[in-house]
Amino acid sequence: MTIKNKIAVISGAGGGLGRVLTKTFAEAGAKLVLLGRNSDKLNKMAADFGIHSSDVFSIALDLSKMDETQKAAHEIEAKFGRLDIFVNVVGGWMGGKSVLETDISEIDAMIEQHIRTSYSMLKAFLPPMLKNSWGRLLAVSSPFANHPPGNNSPYAVGKAGMEALMLSLAMELKGSGVTSNLVTVNTIDVKHERINHPSEKNKSWSTPEEISATLLHLCSEESSLINGARIPLYGSP
Repeated sequence: MTIKNKIAVISGAGGGLGRVLTKTFAEAGAKLVLLGRNSDKLNKMAADFGIHSSDVFSIALDLSKMDETQKAAHEIEAKFGRLDIFVNVVGGWMGGKSVLETDISEIDAMIEQHIRTSYSMLKAFLPPMLKNSWGRLLAVSSPFANHPPGNNSPYAVGKAGMEALMLSLAMELKGSGVTSNLVTVNTIDVKHERINHPSEKNKSWSTPEEISATLLHLCSEESSLINGARIPLYGSP
C-alpha cells in the first residue's frame, strides 16, 4: 500500500497511536505534517524514525483554536503546495461517574477535546482538499459513541458529537473526490497485551499497527468509494 508524496496531516502525532501512524505513513511514502503541543518532541520522533527533514513539518498549536488551525493550513500549503490527508487521533477520556454525579465541566472538557477540535481542524484542512478534488478525512472513534455504557457520559457525548460531524460531512462530500470515514476501536493496545498476554478482557483491543494499517488503506486510491463508513476494529459489529 502506497500513498507516495501525499501530504498527510496527523493530529495527536505524539501519542502511542500517533507514533506508529507516523512511522507507517512515512514508510508508505507520505510527506508528513505532525500536529501537537510540542514541536521539538515531534521533530525528535521523526528523526528517530529516520524521516528526512524535508519530508516532515511539525507544528505546535492548540487544536481547538480556529485561528491557529487556519494558520497551520496556510503554512502547510505554503510548504508543500497542497494538503491531501487529515487523520485525527487525538485521544482523551473522562468518565467513571453517573450522569447525576458528573459535573458540567467534565462534559465541556470532552466537547472541547473531541467536538470543538474536530470542527476547527475540518474547517481549516478541508478547503485545500476540495480545491484539488482529492482528499481523505479520517478519525479514530469508539463504540461508546453509538452504544454508551453507564458512567461514561462525558466521553460518549464527545465522541458522538465528533462522529456526527464526520458522518454529516461525508454526505456533503459525495462526488467531490474527498471522503470522510471513521475507524472505531475499543481500547488501543499500545503494549500488545492481546497478543502477549491474551485474556477475556483484552480480546477486543486493537494494536496501533492494526489501526494504522486500516487508516492507511482508507487513504489509498482503491478506497475512493468508501465514504461515510464507521469501520469497527474490535471484532464485532
